[in-house]
Amino acid sequence: MEINKDLMAASSTPIVLAILAEEDSYGYAILQRVRELSGGRMEWTDGMLYPVLHRLERLGHVEARWEVAESGRRRKYYRITSRGRAQLAEERRQWQAVDATLRGIWQALSPSAPAGHPASAAQPPQGA
Repeated sequence: MEINKDLMAASSTPIVLAILAEEDSYGYAILQRVRELSGGRMEWTDGMLYPVLHRLERLGHVEARWEVAESGRRRKYYRITSRGRAQLAEERRQWQAVDATLRGIWQALSPSAPAGHPASAAQPPQGA
């Protein structure tokens, strides 16, 4: 299943903030974590991630620092700020509202909806 680009873009802020709430991280590790969390269904690229990180940094939701890895390579690590944690909490509330709305309509569309309910004759959406 390929996830729509608009949905990936819309979900990028809460996903990045949540990953950074787990621990400080750098670009490649964030990309790997997204892949892991999504079971491989979300394949982000550098070109998608770094603009999100830079925007979050401008907004004060994350801070960046350079560190030298054991390999000698410099990596830019990002950490969530208190403002970023507050934004993550707001993003979570909003996504929970979207999730509840979708679950409600999909349940109404399911074949097991109560008889006489107008949606009971509708078929569930493909892939639901």
